[in-house]
Order: sequence, then C-alpha cells, then structure tokens
Amino acid sequence: MKIVNIVPGFGGTFYCGNCLRDSGYTKSLIKLGHDAMMLPIYLPLTLEHGVEKDENPIFYGAVNIYLKQNFRIFKNMPAWMERMFNSSGILSYAAKKAGSTRTEGLEEMTISMLMGSEGNQNRELQELIDFLKVHAKPDVVHLSNALLLGLANQIREQLKVPVVCSLQDEDVWVDAMNDFYREKVWKLMADKAADVDAFIAVSDYYAREMKEKMNIPDHKLKVIAIGVDSSIYRYAPPKEDPPVIGYISRMYPEHGFGLLIDAFILLKQKPEFRHVQLKLSGGYTADDKKFVKKQLNKLKKAGMGHDVEIIEDHLPENRYHFFNQLTILTVPVLKGEAFGTYQLESMACGIPLVQPALGAFPEIIETTGGGVTYTPNSPEALAQKWMEVLSNPMKIREMSEQGKKAVAEKYGIDHISSQILDVYQNLVK
Repeated sequence: MKIVNIVPGFGGTFYCGNCLRDSGYTKSLIKLGHDAMMLPIYLPLTLEHGVEKDENPIFYGAVNIYLKQNFRIFKNMPAWMERMFNSSGILSYAAKKAGSTRTEGLEEMTISMLMGSEGNQNRELQELIDFLKVHAKPDVVHLSNALLLGLANQIREQLKVPVVCSLQDEDVWVDAMNDFYREKVWKLMADKAADVDAFIAVSDYYAREMKEKMNIPDHKLKVIAIGVDSSIYRYAPPKEDPPVIGYISRMYPEHGFGLLIDAFILLKQKPEFRHVQLKLSGGYTADDKKFVKKQLNKLKKAGMGHDVEIIEDHLPENRYHFFNQLTILTVPVLKGEAFGTYQLESMACGIPLVQPALGAFPEIIETTGGGVTYTPNSPEALAQKWMEVLSNPMKIREMSEQGKKAVAEKYGIDHISSQILDVYQNLVK
C-alpha cells in the first residue's frame, strides 16, 4: 500500500510529540513493507541535524503563505520570489522564530487554510495535489492533525482516495484564540470533518473531547494510541543517589515549566531532599527565551542553580542518555495533553512518571502502572507527590519494571502501526 502522511514541519527547535508520532508511524510502515512517505508543509521537518531528511519539496511554505495572507503586494509574487522564500535557509531561519508556534496573529490564516480551495491558499493546494497525482500516487492520504482538514475535500475529489486524519492537541491551538475566532474555527472544523473518511484519536480522553467539539460520528472515530520503537531506548535502573527529577518538553508556560521550577524550589527547602537534582531538556523557541531565563534566575536566587542542568541534545537517537540519568519524570502540562509521547519514552527507559491528573495522563498511567498522578496541578501538590515517591525507592523500582513491560507489550510501534493499517485497508476496500 502507498501511504502519504502530510505533516506540518516544525524545524526541530524543540521537542515535538506529534512530529515523533508521525515519524515513527512512517518508519514502521516502511519496515512492515509498505511504501510510506512524509510530506512536509509550512516548514522543514527538522533543522540540519534532525532525524528526517527532507527529500520532497515543502508545500505551503510558511513565509510565502504568511506574506500572501497579510500583504496584498505579495499576493501575486513572481515564481523566483516564491522560490527564494521557500529556500531552506529562509525556512530554517523562520523555524527558529516563534510565530509559527503561536496562535496570536495567525487566526485568519488558520481559517483560510481550513477553507481549502475557497481560501487564500488555493494555488498552493493545487500544487500539492498535482504533486500527489504525478509523483506520489497514494492509496491513502493521512493528515497529521485536524487543522489540515481544508486539504481533504480536494484530495478526495481529485485523487479518488480515502483521507484519514489524526487527532492530537488541536484544542491547544484553537482554544488559545479569542471567543470570536475560537467559535468560528471549531464550527469550520466540524463542517470540514465531513470530508474525512476516518479520524484516529490518540486516547479515549481526546476522542471524547473531539467528538463533542467537532460532532464526529461514532463510525468515523477510532482510538489508536501512540507507539514507540522500544529498541532505540535503553533501560537503566532509576537513579537513587542523588535522586534526579527530569523534564523533557518544550520549555514554556503551557507545559508547566514555571510550575515545575516552583515545585522544585519547594522540594529543596526540605532538608531531607536537599540533594535532589533537576535535569531539563526539550528546547524552546525565541519567544520562550525570556520566560526560561526568568525561571532559571528564580533557581539561582534560591541558591539552587548548581542543582539544575539543561541538556540541549534531545534528538531521538540520543534521548535515552537523558532518561538514563533520571529517577522520575514530570511534565506538568497545565491543562493536560491528548497523550504525551515523552511518557512512553520515559517508561521504555525504566523511568516512572509523576503527572497531573489531567487530560490523558491518568489513562496512560492506569494502563501501564508506570507512575502516579497528583491533583490539583499546583507547585505545592507536585512537591508533596515528589516527596512521597522519592521516599519510597521500592515503589520506584516497581513502577520502573511495570512501565517498561507495559510499553513493550502495549505500545510497540509496529503493533500500533498494524492497527492503523487495518483502518487504511478497510477504507480502501
């Protein structure tokens, strides 16, 4: 079967769970004997030292479509100018900026993209479809998220193939908008859902959320968790002396980075936990720099700067080195997440989780036995839960074994990919 996975590039500047999911699926499908490819839009998949090599052209170049959307003078720019703005140098520079990861200022662009052939990117849409017709000739097209639903209608109409769409964390982008845009975008996404043959939500929690927000009928909605390739993660017993708390995700407010720092300061004020260390990874955008610096300054003022280390390398092939230095992992996302790939990666390396009882976190921890949850999601509650867990080394070892076993048995990437293949094959039939 020939499968094209259309994914938004992100440039590789920070840890991106959705990008890891798409990359893992594609590699697994190839391993299982299928002709699968990732087709990036907006930005390159990664920067120069990334996992993926961008051999295919980038459609909907982020700089081009931004200029055309916002400045009339660029609406009919010559081909040579489009090529210049789509060059790897320009797009890599754009990826290092924060604009493409921030909703503010991109509300109209989001609506235009969802409108598909009726939006301002009709020319880019046709270029994408022409490429698929001539060079890809897919049996199935898989959209990485529901913000790409504007592509579905013309793909089905012109290529005569089924369209599948993953559902993961779209609400983070849409719900950050003001009331006017938020209502308009959710309605538009619900309308465009009719152009998709099947939706795949990554958790029961998120399936319920999106079924309500987008009015998705039951027969179109499947729940298939994220998978990871356990072979690239190496197990190591959780560190005991000194204990080490880890965080790996984009370092910005919504993922609870400030909350984590405040909780660490509270923990370290207890004499019995004064030796605990904190290791941070996942990267950040230009917008996040000021915020990250403020959090690190709080640690320095508390006299704890020497107990914290930022690990810059968060590429997949090296990430187990980070997990192998930890005792537990916490990513206290303020409103929870649809899944959180880092949880599987952590447990695959034998590192238990301490997560807020929000989003899909309780669902995953209950299924695996590889961690505990706490509530409310406050610095005080997190610090208290850390104290309980770190005071029970036997429980840490037990969660380590349970989590590692559950990831291998239930979340192996080939097992998960086979479930997605079943969806594809039923649709093609």
